[in-house]
Amino acid sequence: MRRAVRPALLLALVLLGCDGKRADEFQGYVDAEYLRIAAPEAGWITGIAVAKGARVAAGAPLFTLDATRETAAAEEARASLAQARSELADREKGSRPEEIAAIEAQLAEAEATLVLARLTLERQEALARAQVAAVARLDEARAAAEQAQARRDRIRAELAVARLPAREDRVATARAAVEMAEAALAQAEWRLAQRSVASPAAGLIDDVLRRPGEWVPASGIVISLLPPDATKVVFFVPEARRATLHQGDRVALACTGCPDGLIARISRIASEAEYTPPVIYSRETRAKLVWRMEAVIDAVPGAPTPGQPVTVRAAP
Repeated sequence: MRRAVRPALLLALVLLGCDGKRADEFQGYVDAEYLRIAAPEAGWITGIAVAKGARVAAGAPLFTLDATRETAAAEEARASLAQARSELADREKGSRPEEIAAIEAQLAEAEATLVLARLTLERQEALARAQVAAVARLDEARAAAEQAQARRDRIRAELAVARLPAREDRVATARAAVEMAEAALAQAEWRLAQRSVASPAAGLIDDVLRRPGEWVPASGIVISLLPPDATKVVFFVPEARRATLHQGDRVALACTGCPDGLIARISRIASEAEYTPPVIYSRETRAKLVWRMEAVIDAVPGAPTPGQPVTVRAAP
């Protein structure tokens, strides 16, 4: 229960259950299994989206925490991922178009130089055959032609390499960097999402424990939520009747202001007795033994609320 039932009230319920006028009636009260919605991380509360007593649907926003740091971290992670993807794309497609264009221009110049060198070589060979030019001039022309051809071949090879992607190991390194950046972004976005807390289930806002502007530690409770199927009846059965009730049995409920025909189903039976000292039982003390039982209440309009006393009896 949100507010513990006083021991005196429990004792009164037990006595009523044992000494009531009807042996088939047991006294109890309504309890509930509340959902305590806590802050996943420490921070300043910047907003509360619900009020006490309001009903919310599953996934409805409940409260938000300051997310300045987490937003900046997510933006940084997005920028790092964009940079890593750009580097990977650059390595996969080879050199930039401008670099390839510069190498192509050098190749065109080298081919023109080679053509001129070959023409010069042909003229020197003709002059040499006519014994008009010196042999040394022929050797110079032949060397120039060979040099021009070597330069042309070298630039062709450079152009072919520039058009290829980077080495596979460098590409693999770039891909690994992209994967790391994607993981870092996923983590940053997850931490950012934790700053906005939504309702895990539909239900009634039982209490709002903090306000905007308060500092809440990690795991500090902010909202108390009561789901529609979380209420239960706690009642006490004497030893003489314990064996007649079993888990799963239906019991009828009666209380002030409750609708007729209210039904609950026993969900738990305590394994030990309560309200008796640990001594050898006499015939008198055994008569005072009671067993705690719990029953889930059917969700119907007008069902009793937590803390309300109820009378329980076996359903027909």
